[in-house]
Amino acid sequence: MAAGLLPIEEALSRLLAGVAPLGSERVGIDEAGGRILARPVRALRTQPPFDASAMDGYAIRGEDVAAPPARLAVVGIAPAGRPFAGAIGPGEAVRIFTGAPVPAGADSVLIQENTRIVAPGVVEALEPVRTGANIRRRGLDFTEGEPLLEAGRLVDASALALAASANHAELDVVRRPLVAVLATGDELLAPGSAVGEGQIVSSNTFGVALIARQAGARTLDLGIAPDDREAIGAAIDRALDAGAEIIVTSGGASVGDHDLVRDVLSAKGGELDFWKIAMRPGKPLMAGTLAGRRILGLPGNPVASLVCSHVFLKPLVARLAGRAHVADVRTGVFGGPVAANDLRQDYMRARVVETDGVLVATPSPVQDSSMLRILAEAGALVIREPFAPAAVAGDPCRLLMLR
Repeated sequence: MAAGLLPIEEALSRLLAGVAPLGSERVGIDEAGGRILARPVRALRTQPPFDASAMDGYAIRGEDVAAPPARLAVVGIAPAGRPFAGAIGPGEAVRIFTGAPVPAGADSVLIQENTRIVAPGVVEALEPVRTGANIRRRGLDFTEGEPLLEAGRLVDASALALAASANHAELDVVRRPLVAVLATGDELLAPGSAVGEGQIVSSNTFGVALIARQAGARTLDLGIAPDDREAIGAAIDRALDAGAEIIVTSGGASVGDHDLVRDVLSAKGGELDFWKIAMRPGKPLMAGTLAGRRILGLPGNPVASLVCSHVFLKPLVARLAGRAHVADVRTGVFGGPVAANDLRQDYMRARVVETDGVLVATPSPVQDSSMLRILAEAGALVIREPFAPAAVAGDPCRLLMLR
């Protein structure tokens, strides 16, 4: 490994060292979806709270229809939400609907498809009914006080519905980290601007922020700072004032005369851990801390910025948000020849097709880190270890899936 280039595994380990999930906050049930539970959820009620009909039909005594056809006197009706107040006696039935409480005296529900009306107030059972049929017993789903969801669980659609059914109006969830994202460079303009000579449209922060949100963060767009120490420092101050747990910069972290981010952070008391890693694209990656906040300085090249976000920002955000993060790395084969690699671990944009159950990855012949279109078309990044030998079609490869 070349001097000063940190291996990716070591860089990631150092970045995540000491990082733990943030504290909890209580949010309304309508805001809890997609969050991570900070505390277990127990049932605040019993569901169903009574023996309930599972079908539309008639609440009956099973012994009254043991030898069909059997005629029963309909003595009442029980819609959902309006229970029948009386009790069923021999030879009687109550018209009942799904979800309604089963009347006293009834032990079964005869579904309406197996009946016919023979006279006003008289129904005939066409089939026998097993005792207990079509009744959801009290507590079938859960009972009051029963544990339902463990801490650390992602509140997906089913968990959210279960918590609501258990009568929780609010849930305790892990706080989402705030990620502040800053683009730097005199040449950058906001999308939609009139682009003059020597200028380019800023794109990195939009993709980076989306990756952060997908990993469980909130984001703050700090906009574009020119190559000016005062402007960069003011933007970082805004992130600190907003309470950002992670400050992400794009550009300005290399060693050029106009790469000022490192100087500004150092002047503010920031401690930089590393700033060059053995990665392609993404060698000028910077990491450190400032006032207890995590700093991640991404390369200015668009593809490098996004690839580094997948590899480094995503697991950092996930850990703070209490999420389990496992990179989606799969095994595939090359679809064509690939040259030997050098000292940096390579992440090559590749088109991926599945053939006979095998993922076949064909890296783009051009891997310039400014070319976003190739990244947008790629299904995966082929991970090439340092000094990997040349490969031919059919040789195995590792794939970091992008979608």
